[in-house]
Amino acid sequence: MPADSIGPIVLSVMAPAHNEEDNIGALVEQIDAAVAGLGVAYEIVLVDDGSTDRTRERIRDLMATRRHLRCVAMAKTPPGRGNGQSAAFHAGFRACRGELVAMLDADLQNDPADIGPMLDLLRRTNSDMVQGDRSHARKDNAVRKVGSIVGRLFRRWLLGDTIRDTGCSLRLLKREIGIRLPLEFAGMHRFIPVTARHLGYAVVEMPVRHRPRVAGTTKYGLGITKRALPGLRDLLVVRWMRARRRPTEAFEVNAMEPSPARGAPGAVR
Repeated sequence: MPADSIGPIVLSVMAPAHNEEDNIGALVEQIDAAVAGLGVAYEIVLVDDGSTDRTRERIRDLMATRRHLRCVAMAKTPPGRGNGQSAAFHAGFRACRGELVAMLDADLQNDPADIGPMLDLLRRTNSDMVQGDRSHARKDNAVRKVGSIVGRLFRRWLLGDTIRDTGCSLRLLKREIGIRLPLEFAGMHRFIPVTARHLGYAVVEMPVRHRPRVAGTTKYGLGITKRALPGLRDLLVVRWMRARRRPTEAFEVNAMEPSPARGAPGAVR
């Protein structure tokens, strides 16, 4: 149910968009069709990442008849380009008001109809995040397949990452995870599931559909040669961040509370 229909927002559906004017209308219609019957109050948050076409105008036109549709515009974008998918997700998570956030691309290659099964799986498994897996449905050429296999091997070796399709943007997760992710750094959106696990959250995978692009051109993707070296660099950075991460949970001490025994957790040494 749209957020203006009932109670507090439970689910935010969030997508970054850069020059997707021909896809925005269908995207919003498909999200509404997929989510309206799930029995939860929801909103749609579209992040305009430096579009130079009519993407923002198309969103604003749709907002006139959909109170649950919101538009967040990235600021300080380079001329003719966006700040990138990681930055757009960073802004989107902070704009979302739902306890849960469904992430997807705006190019219609992700199918919003998968959000319902993801929500069911999240609840059944008592997980914190469901990561989409398109590997069974993709029709990549031999070079791209080899590149994906090598990439998975390096992620498993360096990060202990067993996620099969970490590049799939279709995900459902608790908003608190998104707020904790270091998405202000370029390329970090490719490490969302493994970082969530490093933070102690339960992540499960689910096969999802993958559809061909029917309008517009790829904005965020890079060729295999342009992904390999930056990808390896990012792997090493994420490994360094994992090694340096420390628990930050804390609690306030009551004045009447007895001091813990020497050597016990929390004891003063």
